[in-house]
Amino acid sequence: MQIIRLSTTLPNTPEGKVIRNQITKSGTSIGANYREANRARSKPDFKNKIAICESEASETQYWLEVIVETEWLSWDQVKPEYDEWDCLLSSRDL
Repeated sequence: MQIIRLSTTLPNTPEGKVIRNQITKSGTSIGANYREANRARSKPDFKNKIAICESEASETQYWLEVIVETEWLSWDQVKPEYDEWDCLLSSRDL
């Protein structure tokens, strides 16, 4: 839900709309795929869905970095979401 709220603060320009769409898709996909992973039919199915979550988390971080680079939002404004996805990505090594 946080990523949806963050996306609504982006500018209403053609570029802002593209980034809003991308970050909303990748950010919400993480939760949906994680939920599906918890209902996986097999261990390989679970691993596949978790891999999708990781990929989407990495993409979401990328879009957050773009948002900061364009100066649409500050690092402080995107840091909580960035850190949340970073936690998911770092848990892969556990």
